[in-house]
Amino acid sequence: MNTMNQPVKILMVEDSPSLTEVYKAYLADTEYQIVSAETLGIAHATLGAYQPDIVLLDIELPDGSGMDFLVEAEILDNPPKIVVMTAHGTSDMAVEAIRLGAFDFLTKPFDSARLKVTLDNAVSQLRLGKQVNELASLQRDHYGSFIGQSPAMQSVYKTIDSLATSDATGFVVGESGTGKELAAEAIHQHSSRRDREFIAINCGAIPGELMESELFGHVKGAFTGASNNREGAASVADGGTLFLDEICEMSLELQKKLLRFIQTGTFRKVGSNTLEKVNVRFVCATNRDPLEEVREGRFREDLFYRLHVVPVRMPPLRERGEDVMLIARHFLDAFNTREGKSFDGFSADAEESIRRYPWPGNVRQLQNAMHQVVVLNEGTVVETAMLPEPVTSGHIDTPDLAGPSRVSSSVNNAPIAITTHVERRQQVEPLWLTERHAIETAIEICGGNVNQAAGLLEVAPSTVYRKLQSWKKRQA
Repeated sequence: MNTMNQPVKILMVEDSPSLTEVYKAYLADTEYQIVSAETLGIAHATLGAYQPDIVLLDIELPDGSGMDFLVEAEILDNPPKIVVMTAHGTSDMAVEAIRLGAFDFLTKPFDSARLKVTLDNAVSQLRLGKQVNELASLQRDHYGSFIGQSPAMQSVYKTIDSLATSDATGFVVGESGTGKELAAEAIHQHSSRRDREFIAINCGAIPGELMESELFGHVKGAFTGASNNREGAASVADGGTLFLDEICEMSLELQKKLLRFIQTGTFRKVGSNTLEKVNVRFVCATNRDPLEEVREGRFREDLFYRLHVVPVRMPPLRERGEDVMLIARHFLDAFNTREGKSFDGFSADAEESIRRYPWPGNVRQLQNAMHQVVVLNEGTVVETAMLPEPVTSGHIDTPDLAGPSRVSSSVNNAPIAITTHVERRQQVEPLWLTERHAIETAIEICGGNVNQAAGLLEVAPSTVYRKLQSWKKRQA
């Protein structure tokens, strides 16, 4: 049905040729496109071929009742707006027509003003219906690997749709666990490069001395341990997409080489004098404030403006409303299948706890929580007691950076333990050891996943890796 950009099509079903001409004359100064039919047979034949937006339908026709035509039209996928025309004394029939789905009725005789107002109202309803359908089509509850129908995610989907059709660089920002890599993958999958490689590099998880080789590759003998030639991500991603995650963790020296690569499309492998050229689409991401990194001198301003072409902000889970339950149900079903359990939903109290909790670790934390629920419990309904303690208490699930409390406060009016200065000094441990305890606790909570632990600690993964390496050297 076409109601917006082309003339509105009207099928006029009237057995009186003289009245047909009168009605057409009423509409002579309008842009309506009118086709007439004198019988039900002609009207039936015209309905499918002409696909009118509005039907002016006389009830009493030579070969039957217009009511039959009304019933037929109303079962179409895109039924027209039907305006019934009745003579005096048939108002009961008009009321019945409205009950069956007719938009309005006109009692004969009527003048041009009455006809125009009725048709204008029908057109307004058609346009409103089309707008509602268009909005409904935009309310996607999933997109690529994303699950969510909140306004915040609709905005993300729309931005990715627009970005994917170009080769502009996408700059994805958001907290840890919000799905920045999923956004990069969606940009690639909806682009013309979808049949080529999508290569992701986590700039915060690779030691700085290896990062250049990871990005550009190296030749045999370029450095100790380089026993063979190696293709870097830039070569492998030729024709596809190169995703640089945690871009703000890259060293300033390598940022300079990356800028040259982006500007020219050329690079040299580590240890090589040969200039190579590739065609790569860039997407990058960070959980930091890139402008703050520029102001602090940790990120090159010229590189920032080269990369920051189309920003994509991934909203934290606490800003996504009911999405949290859509995602929780999805993970519950997935882990049910994986673990062979039979959970099929949540109790009302459990849902309330999930909705109320701010999820500082975002979707990744919710995923881990649902996995824990399924592994540790049995049943068909997830109860509040089955949820991780931080979710039910509202406490933020992060390691205690200060370590366990050394002095207990009074409980039930019991006296507070008093310690001497010497005892208190003995209780103080070196800062590096306190830091180590916090990091090791976070890694243990995250099942050995260093990136997730870094997210909970609100530090870069590269920082955690460096700390772990320094402690190994200290032990050695």
